Amino acid sequence: MQVGQSTTHTASQRRRIIVASFIGTAIEFYDFYIYGTAAALVFGQLFFPSFSSTAGTLAALATFAVGFIARPLGALLFGHWGDRLGRKSMLIASLLIMGGSTVAVGLVPTFDVWGVWAPITLVVVRFLQGVGLGGEWGGAVLMATEHAPEGKRGLYSAFPQLGPAVGFIIGNLFFLILNTTMSAEAFLSYGWRIPFLASAILLAVGYYIRIKVAETPVFEAAMQQREQSKVPMLDLVRSQPKVLILATLSFILAHTLFYTVTTFCLSYGTSVLGVSRTSMLLSALVAAAVMGVATLYFAVVSDRLGRRRVCMVAAVAAAIWAFPMFWLIDTTSGPLIGLALIGGLLCFAMLYGPMGAFLPELFRVRFRYSGSSLAYSAAGIVGGGVSPLVATDLLATTGASWPVSLYLVGIALVCLFSLLGLPETKEDDFSDGLVSSNTIDESEAAA
Repeated sequence: MQVGQSTTHTASQRRRIIVASFIGTAIEFYDFYIYGTAAALVFGQLFFPSFSSTAGTLAALATFAVGFIARPLGALLFGHWGDRLGRKSMLIASLLIMGGSTVAVGLVPTFDVWGVWAPITLVVVRFLQGVGLGGEWGGAVLMATEHAPEGKRGLYSAFPQLGPAVGFIIGNLFFLILNTTMSAEAFLSYGWRIPFLASAILLAVGYYIRIKVAETPVFEAAMQQREQSKVPMLDLVRSQPKVLILATLSFILAHTLFYTVTTFCLSYGTSVLGVSRTSMLLSALVAAAVMGVATLYFAVVSDRLGRRRVCMVAAVAAAIWAFPMFWLIDTTSGPLIGLALIGGLLCFAMLYGPMGAFLPELFRVRFRYSGSSLAYSAAGIVGGGVSPLVATDLLATTGASWPVSLYLVGIALVCLFSLLGLPETKEDDFSDGLVSSNTIDESEAAA
């Protein structure tokens, strides 16, 4: 019997792990996404008032991008100690950093009060948000998958993967309620701060749950076998550089799809097409709910059909949907906009669902936290940080949405060709520190 499927941890304890990984990612992605919503809706006016409307939006989205630039630093930091000391302690630390930074955003004075220090402070706390989230995703999926029974890693990894959908829904509901119950002046004055300050409550709940979880049996076995690496990142780069690069490139599309749909399209619909904020938020809310169900479905499907196969279908689907999505949005019809966003997030879910198990399976246990976290976070720089900026600039330069669609097609092709260079992993031995047939060290293969 493999270590990861042993009776060391009971079914009840595994359920507790699933709940902890799910709630933690939901809270942290709530924190991350409310910033994106606020950046698209009000930050340009509040922190860059001397800029034009387009320049202000670009500047606000640039502060949004800072979080993605910080993610790899968080991945390096938390990955190193997560591979050295364990998954649990790093998950608690990432939650505290992320939650504290989010509350701080709600306290930052605007440009009218603090002048240039206001956007500077905003960038600093956004950077800390990125550091926290850089360590969150990898630790959460490892906490789930390293407890998973044989043949169910996709299913178990789906629960932390539901965090983005739930976090986005909660954040969007918050903004939707505020937008419909407050005047525009009140929302601009103080209403936008409420979702950030409310994160303090979520932080306390998440901390309470995570402090009670157990370390994963896979990591405990690695400690007993002295499989830990002294410098996990160096070990990773020496052993699996090709896998790291291809895994990173394959994940860019997931970030690009999500943030194009939820951040750029929100700004595009309200600022350029004149669609009401309520209509856009409702459409995004429905799309995110569909995305959550689809994420779970495609994660389970990947246990049967394989991770790579499902992800490749997702890349093709994203390329096909890139143009129709904006054709539908350009109609300014609420139902058609909803259909456009649902299609985009379905493509995202088809890729994102299997990735929760796929990325950890690609890397050896001694640097698995570092490898999966870095691939995820580095992909976010381009997909989540740069893509909304590129889309906004393409729209401002050409005055049309088709260049944005073309950009999405290009990212989808990068994903597809990267996946062709990666192995299928669903049958790999995940529980010990030994090299499996597909996750073999590239240095050893070359020799």
